[in-house]
Amino acid sequence: MKLTMFQRKKENARPAFYDQERKVPVLKCSICTGEMVAGFKDKQSGHIEDVMLITGDRDLKKFREEYGIEGEIEKVY
Repeated sequence: MKLTMFQRKKENARPAFYDQERKVPVLKCSICTGEMVAGFKDKQSGHIEDVMLITGDRDLKKFREEYGIEGEIEKVY
C-alpha cells in the first residue's frame, strides 16, 4: 500500500477484546441530550471506560461486533 504525505496507516488504538470477568459492557446515556457512549464498567470499582460514541444503530452494531457482545447491554444514566 502506497501512502502519500498526508495519509497515515490507521492502527487500531484499542484492543478488540475486554476482560469479561472484570468488566461489563454498558451504555452511558444522557437524559437531557440523548447522547450515548459505549464502554466497559469495572465490576469492583464501578469506573467506566468510554470506548466509542453511539450515534445510531449502526454504531451500536459495530460496537457489539468489534467486542463480541451478545445479549442486553446495561444502560447507565
